Amino acid sequence: MTGFSTSPRFVEHLTGPNHPERPDRIRAIALAVRNAGLIDSPNPFPDFVLDLQLQPVGGEKLVEIEPDLAEEKWIRLVHTAEHIEKIRRICAGGGGVLDSGDTVVCPVSFDIARLSCGAVLKCCDAVVDGPVQRAFAAGRPPGHHAEPQAPMGFCLFSNIAIAARYLQERHGIGKIAIVDFDVHHGNGTQAAFEDDETVLFISLHQHPRTCYPGSGHEWETGVDHGIGATLNIPMLPGAGDDEYLAAFHGKVLPKLDEFRPQFLLISAGFDAHREDPLAKIELSEECFETMTRLLVQSANVHGGGRVVSSLEGGYNLRALGRGVVRHLIGLRA
Repeated sequence: MTGFSTSPRFVEHLTGPNHPERPDRIRAIALAVRNAGLIDSPNPFPDFVLDLQLQPVGGEKLVEIEPDLAEEKWIRLVHTAEHIEKIRRICAGGGGVLDSGDTVVCPVSFDIARLSCGAVLKCCDAVVDGPVQRAFAAGRPPGHHAEPQAPMGFCLFSNIAIAARYLQERHGIGKIAIVDFDVHHGNGTQAAFEDDETVLFISLHQHPRTCYPGSGHEWETGVDHGIGATLNIPMLPGAGDDEYLAAFHGKVLPKLDEFRPQFLLISAGFDAHREDPLAKIELSEECFETMTRLLVQSANVHGGGRVVSSLEGGYNLRALGRGVVRHLIGLRA
């Protein structure tokens, strides 16, 4: 069985007009999973209209997982107290901009970011303790750009990095792998684990010479004890399904076979889709399903099939909705 965690509260994180990381991302996903017949619960956004051109996919329904706010003790496994207090203070003061201009918060953003992180942690609990084997958390704000001491790139807390530490500390799982296929490099995740041999981080992303945040070169392989536990696979603008699947078969899957993780986490960004406005990678939504199926197959070999996935980017609403559906189909495989 496959779990799905989200909340209508995620639309309360307001980023202002014309911001790409906007509340409608959650509305589009809520509509897409229902149009595809993956869940039957009422849509909390009945007035939201978007022509997704989705047909019901059939098969087993998703198990809905209600998220809770992440306890701050788990966030402190990755982020400094100063980082957490800065976000809390700015939100309490009415909101504002946390970095050079694109990470915007409103008064409730601190709690909504805790809820976004909490959705991923509840998915981890559900996979470790039952009743599901895999799960996807559709929350916002996203997380993979947030570094231990700095919010950036729309991200406040590094949800997937916190989940990895949570699995180790709360559930005693030793070796964790994180695969990030968001079109932007997961610099925050890398910063959290670059000196740690117990967490393998693999990122496929548009080449840093051509895309934010400018990190994720092939030569970035970790530091100190973590050397070799970071694998960056930069893709040139215009790369599509063939190039990504070749990278999966030639680099990603062999690295997972070598590392043999006990649990697999996915940073699932859908902004590498050919219709996304923020980058220049040309993936189809079918490729998101294929990549997910390959990761599930690897997890079946090395980690008892245990996978938790967390929403990152994806800014064309139609492509995002369809991509999430394909990803969920892959997780159910």
